[in-house]
Amino acid sequence: MARARTGPLLLLFCLFFAASPMAKAQTDARKAWAAAAPSVFEVEPTWPGYERPGFGAPAGTAPEGTGVAVLRSGLIATAAHVVLKATEVHVVAPDGTRLEAKVAAVDPRTDIALLEIAAETTPIALAGERPETGAPVCALSNAFGLGVGITCGVVSANRRSGIGFNRVEDFLQTDAALNPGSSGGALVDLDGRLVGLLSAIFTKDSDANIGVNFAVSTELLLKSVPDGLK
Repeated sequence: MARARTGPLLLLFCLFFAASPMAKAQTDARKAWAAAAPSVFEVEPTWPGYERPGFGAPAGTAPEGTGVAVLRSGLIATAAHVVLKATEVHVVAPDGTRLEAKVAAVDPRTDIALLEIAAETTPIALAGERPETGAPVCALSNAFGLGVGITCGVVSANRRSGIGFNRVEDFLQTDAALNPGSSGGALVDLDGRLVGLLSAIFTKDSDANIGVNFAVSTELLLKSVPDGLK
């Protein structure tokens, strides 16, 4: 009889501890989302030859992108390739408001662009230091133009360069799932503080996420912001 009672208790004990890391990860993701989401925007470029945003994107890319409010109210960072050839740009704020955006600066060397909007924004908090390899991170982005969502993973590698995406590279590599439309989104720590600007997916034959993704480091992002925009 004693063994019959011990078995189920032991099983429940094991299940509790097996489930605890998952419950913690879910809690951490919610905290990161709550802190960072008010600073993340959908970016809608209008491509040459089209009258509406979300159409005419080059083959293999999403018709939309993502942006992150940084440094001061009204300033939004995104990936340069999202807006580089756009004839006009609009953004969708976290509250759903659609606003016209001005391209204030573009740095193709680092794939960073800065947008300005005539509205108040909540600049995202910046991490005090670069996360270590293996540290948990979350990505907030407008994947496939579906609206801003969150995925989580770890920093797979640090200080990646020479990958071949940009002339100047200082990437954090992550396995957090990214897809077309994620470019310009926020890579954050579990407190929702910015550690990188989502930039590129390493892929061979398709645009599907394979767990090898890159974000421009916050350090390089800050160096790319002209003094007049800070």
